[in-house]
Amino acid sequence: MIPLRSSADLVVGCVQMRSVLDPQENLERAVAYVETAARAGVRLLVFPESASSRSDDPAVRPIAEPLDLGFVPGLAAAAARAGITVVAGVMEPGPAGRPYNTLVALDGGRVLSAYRKLHLYDAAGFRESDTVTPGDGPVATFDVDGFSIGMMTCYDIRFPELSRLLSDRGADVIVVPTSWVRGPMKELHWNTFCRARAIENTVYIAGASQTGGNRIGRTTIVGPDGIAEAAAGTDEGLVLSRVSTARLDRTRETFPMLQQRRFRIDATPRSAGLARVEEAAR
Repeated sequence: MIPLRSSADLVVGCVQMRSVLDPQENLERAVAYVETAARAGVRLLVFPESASSRSDDPAVRPIAEPLDLGFVPGLAAAAARAGITVVAGVMEPGPAGRPYNTLVALDGGRVLSAYRKLHLYDAAGFRESDTVTPGDGPVATFDVDGFSIGMMTCYDIRFPELSRLLSDRGADVIVVPTSWVRGPMKELHWNTFCRARAIENTVYIAGASQTGGNRIGRTTIVGPDGIAEAAAGTDEGLVLSRVSTARLDRTRETFPMLQQRRFRIDATPRSAGLARVEEAAR
């Protein structure tokens, strides 16, 4: 029997937007979304990947800023004024001029948690790793009104180990800021992965997407049973849904897969694991 919690609800909002190169312009638009979301009762607001700076020209790199300058403290201040928690994708300076693709969770005017994208998009003719430094952890959850929240970014959703690790660490909601690129079957993949990760981990998935240009939009919030509770097309805007402990508990009691597993996830990063294997072979 899975223990039940006292019933609680959390209103989650996802912003679908077309960010531009200038972080200040993106900040001004993001602050307006924060204010609108707070008036609508949102407690957790999720912005897309690269919310701070986006370039559709491969020859022009997005602008990277330290987490204590520019976009992040400006958005953190807006979130604090509104009394809500905000997650956003930013470009953070990294080694050798290759920034980190970072998610920040902002609460009370500060960075509550940060996650650097682990799986870079080296697929379908793209090589994100040519210009971006991969993260190496940690993978963490944070709390919003009694709900445990996990974070992963875009291409990460194709790797089920990460969402399972977040689920093992107690996540009720996994937020997935994305800048999903258009291409054959790409919308199908995005929608399928959001549903699959929700179902197999019995969690909510909140996917906030960039739109316009060669990005698909299709922001969505999916329940633990795989039903899309809210979804967007390609227009910019705000998507809202209410998540509940009652629905989580009911789904987990009906489908207790996490309790019935015969295998556990080894969360050792692949590079570290290979190093240990090579050391043992010497």
